[in-house]
Amino acid sequence: MKLRIATYNIHKGVTSFSGRPRIHALKQALAQLDADLLFLQEVQGRHDRIAVRHAAHWPQQAQHEYLAGESHHAAYGMNAVYDHGHHGNAFLSRFAIASSRNQDVSDHAYESRGILHCVVDVEGAEVHCYVIHLGLFAGSRRRQTAALIEAVRASSPPDVPLIIAGDFNDWGNKLSDFLRARLGVTEVFEQQSVPHGLMGYLRKLGGMPQVVQPARTFPASMPWLRLDRIYLRGFEVESAQVLRGGLWSTLSDHAPIVSTLRLK
Repeated sequence: MKLRIATYNIHKGVTSFSGRPRIHALKQALAQLDADLLFLQEVQGRHDRIAVRHAAHWPQQAQHEYLAGESHHAAYGMNAVYDHGHHGNAFLSRFAIASSRNQDVSDHAYESRGILHCVVDVEGAEVHCYVIHLGLFAGSRRRQTAALIEAVRASSPPDVPLIIAGDFNDWGNKLSDFLRARLGVTEVFEQQSVPHGLMGYLRKLGGMPQVVQPARTFPASMPWLRLDRIYLRGFEVESAQVLRGGLWSTLSDHAPIVSTLRLK
């Protein structure tokens, strides 16, 4: 069974500098991905000011409902709440969502963060999916990662297929080893790695592990920082790529990661 998934920080469906809506173009672009499961961050559940200012270009539905359309089911985890609206994480699935729960893991008053946990049935296999958006400060990320590990252990059996995806803000790649050791997951680009070049050949010859870095996804116009991740358990990776250039450089400040998986 093949499964196509994507993770994407959509920047609330507006451009970074002008604040102009890009939500309609985002919907078209996401449809082209043809993903079965989408892990989305910075999804606008409501924004009254933009809705009034750009009435002709802003959907009446919440963004997760609008992006899901008729093809996907949707779950939304409201994290940041303000007078004129709210935003958070969203999960879109071609498969029915059996359950969903949002857990607040905010570390301080200035950043509202959550873990959205959804369970889907993929041809008889129960798949647990977690959408995450970690904080900007290293201490917050460590504590939120510990909360994520505790949440996964408490809410999913240790042998079920698992996907954790989102914006980890982990540009120094300090959290991967922690997640690997505690949850038995691998990052999606690790399974694709093969030794290359002279150093790769020498590492392979000496039995040394290949050094693997997560993909560069930020800023979308010229990705440099490694912020976004997909961690897996119970899947084999057939392909994984970051979508760069063209339209993808203008839709959000992040570039999306897309991967094709196969259930083990």
